[in-house]
Amino acid sequence: MTILRMDNVGMVVDDLDAAIAFFVELGLELEGKTTVEGRLVDRVVGLDGVRSDIAMLRTPDGHGRVELSKFQAPAAVSAEPNAPVNRLGMGRIMFAVDDIEGVVAGLRARGSELVGEVVQYEDSYRLCYVRGPEGILVALAEPLS
Repeated sequence: MTILRMDNVGMVVDDLDAAIAFFVELGLELEGKTTVEGRLVDRVVGLDGVRSDIAMLRTPDGHGRVELSKFQAPAAVSAEPNAPVNRLGMGRIMFAVDDIEGVVAGLRARGSELVGEVVQYEDSYRLCYVRGPEGILVALAEPLS
């Protein structure tokens, strides 16, 4: 048995439009939006009465995707807001960028915050964490070579 590829990373959000805008600002492209519901959806996710709005965004290279879900029913369960980066579970998603300062400036102009600092790791990368809407945490890596 072999994994073929990582298809997407899923995130549940309360403000779908704000989350879409955040990832579009990062450079992802909105592939589409839809609403899913019905017995098949209930069976897949293990909940009853699911109705969820979904947006799929694609990375510029076409290989990665982020799936955003806004549950209309049942109501989403809240997690700790703005949890620290050392929390248990999925903490962040990382994107390679070509201009870390430009990306951070664009995100900050839309209300995102730099978590720590932009730092240089040896002669390899410039790195940082940015927190977007609803506490979404992304890491950015700018290759230096």
